[in-house]
Amino acid sequence: MKIENAVAVVTGGGSGLGAATARELAKKGARVALLDIGIDQAKKVAEEIGGIALKCDVTSEADVTAALDAVEKDLGVPRILVNCAGIGGARRVVSKDGPHPLDMFKKVIEVNLIGTFNVTRLVVDRTQKLDPLEGDERGIVINTASCAAFEGQIGQCAYSASKGGIAAMTLPLARDLSRAGIRVMTIAPGIFYTPMLGELPEETRASLGAQVPFPSRLGDPAEYASLACHMVENQFLNGETVRLDGAIRMAPR
Repeated sequence: MKIENAVAVVTGGGSGLGAATARELAKKGARVALLDIGIDQAKKVAEEIGGIALKCDVTSEADVTAALDAVEKDLGVPRILVNCAGIGGARRVVSKDGPHPLDMFKKVIEVNLIGTFNVTRLVVDRTQKLDPLEGDERGIVINTASCAAFEGQIGQCAYSASKGGIAAMTLPLARDLSRAGIRVMTIAPGIFYTPMLGELPEETRASLGAQVPFPSRLGDPAEYASLACHMVENQFLNGETVRLDGAIRMAPR
């Protein structure tokens, strides 16, 4: 599918992987809407790329519906959705403070997994009503998992479960939406230089990068964005989770 003139929605578009993807999509001619709970950062990126920014809690049906109504009014119905919104959090199942807080586990699942599904279902309901493009294609959804979905480290039970769920639902989503001409892909990033890692000392970041076989460095969000755009443009990519991790396999800790 051609990116030029297509309407794209990027969740978590105010920073990190989402911001890089929004920039690359806009560079290729897409009309981009950024959905983010951190509206100030999202507005800065939107102003930079000539897009729009909307405050949105991805776990709220009302929030997402209102945001998509605004997108449709200002830009049109989206054909491209990139789900980058997510949260982290690490805690052992049992520690000196007691068992893992259930509310914390629920929150990570709610934002990362349920939030991804919530936005996806509400976007594709609109996309499926568009006229098909070349090859009977109407749109694409790109979700964000993590290498932690496959090699979750100590303390990552909630995060790994949320990202594993995203990877697991990729194929059923693609199969479900195939009759509408909507493809579904997932990117599973390794260790990337995002705002979360940017807060760490340079020595710590270098140590993390050294764990990557090749290239031995942290991933650049622009590399995620490049892969996302390739997925949009390559129509035969469908129903797959692609690791983007420099061949890293995470150790237990």
